[in-house]
Amino acid sequence: MTDYDNSIHPDRPVEPDEREHLAERRRGPIVMRRRQIQPSTTDQRLLDTRGPADWVHTDPWRVLRIQSEFVEGFGMLAELGPAVSVFGSARLGRHTPEYATAEKLGRALAEAGYAVITGGGPGLMEAANKGASEAGGVSVGLGIELPFEQGINKWVDIGINFRYFFVRKMMFVKYAQGFVGLPGGFGTMDELFEALTLVQTKKVTAFPIVLIGSAYWEGLLDWIRETMVTQGTVSPVDLDLISVTDDVEDAVRIIQQAEDHRPAEEAAVSALAAAERRAQD
Repeated sequence: MTDYDNSIHPDRPVEPDEREHLAERRRGPIVMRRRQIQPSTTDQRLLDTRGPADWVHTDPWRVLRIQSEFVEGFGMLAELGPAVSVFGSARLGRHTPEYATAEKLGRALAEAGYAVITGGGPGLMEAANKGASEAGGVSVGLGIELPFEQGINKWVDIGINFRYFFVRKMMFVKYAQGFVGLPGGFGTMDELFEALTLVQTKKVTAFPIVLIGSAYWEGLLDWIRETMVTQGTVSPVDLDLISVTDDVEDAVRIIQQAEDHRPAEEAAVSALAAAERRAQD
């Protein structure tokens, strides 16, 4: 097929004022017409070493960077073993009671046989990584490029820095058997509601969500109960997706109990999927 397709009127010449309307160029699966047609081909732009370098900042090139982040993350974490993602504020430092709780949590999870995955930053993330590392567990930090320098804390054994939040979020869920939320800000809330959405829609199964610090979380849960449930935007049973505790041992126990039920949950999901396939056949 030629670059310019005039097959709409194969038996007559194309008038000059029609040429722009009928012009069409194919680039792989993409069709470009009229003013969207580029004056050069993909090969020309690839081989023209004298061209501008701004192509490395275009969306198609970003796709390769995104792909590389998925590949690096999957390759590094595929053999991690059982793990729990822990979220909490970067702003609550070493002299706060929340830091001590996070450190105790990291230690308890490691002793229970779980790797600890955090955002790799300071504050409560550092504390959870420290507790896990000092207990001899695997301490993972998934960092993110931010306008202000943060870096991976020194207690991380496996650290990965990401450009893209959505790739990082995939790693938090894919390689974890549960989620623990400590007091935190917008980032912690983002991860909390991401996990809730995935569990509510059954994108992940047997994935416990535990919040530590009843005084901190109770206002949010009251709002969900009194506003969202009352107005019908969520169901009352959706609140059962969240466990709230002030006790680190209790948090670990909830995660372990969910792990015990995981084979049954996965079997039920597999059976449902098989039934849906049979119905479609």
